[in-house]
Amino acid sequence: MNTLTRANLAEAIYSQVGLSRNESAALLESVLERISAALESGEAVKISAFGTFMVRQKGQRIGRNPKTGVEVPILPRKVLSFRPSQVLKARINGQAAPASDNAA
Repeated sequence: MNTLTRANLAEAIYSQVGLSRNESAALLESVLERISAALESGEAVKISAFGTFMVRQKGQRIGRNPKTGVEVPILPRKVLSFRPSQVLKARINGQAAPASDNAA
């Protein structure tokens, strides 16, 4: 199984868009920085036909150490979640993209 890296993405931008390698890397960093900043400020990031990244707040709860059985508090925290679009789900499952909801 291969992993897609920043270097792979920058190389794809370089080969498909025609920017220099340095410009491609800078563009990628700019996009990732903008996404990160939006998530830090609590905004959802929706990328059409891909999915939505959002930050959720989880409340405090009681957890249990599986080894000892001792209860420990789990502090409130923010977690990043991703909800894939129907188009992405279909592509992953090798199906045709679902019809648009606006087509009705």
